[in-house]
Amino acid sequence: MIRIIPDNTKIKFTALKYKAFLFSLLLSVVSMLAVAFIGLNLGIDFRGGILLEVRTNNVEVAEIRNELTNIDIGEISIQEFGSSVDFLIRVERQIGEDDAQQIAVEKIKNALNNKFEDKIEYRRLEFVGPTISKDLIRKGVLAIIFAVVAMLIYIWFRFELPFAMGAVVALIHDVTLTLGVFSIVGLEFNLATVAAILLIIGYSMNDTVVVYDRVRENLRKFKKMDFEELIDKSVNETLTRTVNTTATTILALGTLYFIGGEIISDFSFAMLWGIVVGTYSSIFIASTILIYMNVRSYSDKKEN
Repeated sequence: MIRIIPDNTKIKFTALKYKAFLFSLLLSVVSMLAVAFIGLNLGIDFRGGILLEVRTNNVEVAEIRNELTNIDIGEISIQEFGSSVDFLIRVERQIGEDDAQQIAVEKIKNALNNKFEDKIEYRRLEFVGPTISKDLIRKGVLAIIFAVVAMLIYIWFRFELPFAMGAVVALIHDVTLTLGVFSIVGLEFNLATVAAILLIIGYSMNDTVVVYDRVRENLRKFKKMDFEELIDKSVNETLTRTVNTTATTILALGTLYFIGGEIISDFSFAMLWGIVVGTYSSIFIASTILIYMNVRSYSDKKEN
């Protein structure tokens, strides 16, 4: 059997803690500045707008785009949806009430019908109003906050408070970097992205719990061992499991990203980025930050 991580690996992760903390701090600051000054490319879910799904017969996306560029209805986005004959047409919300949205839809249909006639089939039409989009933004933010708080409570009860604080720092790090990369790259941020962030939180926490379990176990076994050495030992003992899980997950998500089509590419990218960042934070942030959390004193008090 091929082993990616050899037995008895003794990598000194804690020796890199200052470099890792500085690197993570730099990325976090860049991410926050990007979100603050560049902003997120909010999808129709959060901005409001029109979504029209069409099926075509021997029509290229470039042809559809050419026909719609002359329509004065604002920003238009066209992407493949599942196959090369299905497309999603996204249009920014028009100024005015429902009548203004209907007029924009009619302009789109007229332009396409005049050019392609019976080659276009309209399969789905959705409107997202400003009230709904604001409510979705609020619920999306609350979902992420509640997930982080829930993880804090879970780790607090399963381990001790210092472990919980370390885990939450790692989670905030993962969420911040994910938001930052979406802002910098300009990928669409929608409800699917929020779902990806929640999955990233769960994955990262699961990885962190495995490391914390081994730390707690080794605290009971090696009461006199230097704590930094104990952290290194614990991370190395769980490294094979961490790398194997990450590698297999990346293989599955990589397949989705490259051949799953544009409709799920942003979701897949968010997951891929989050898996890599979550694995990094479990090893270099969540574990090494325990050095400053007085974990050994809490553990000794609990046993006494």
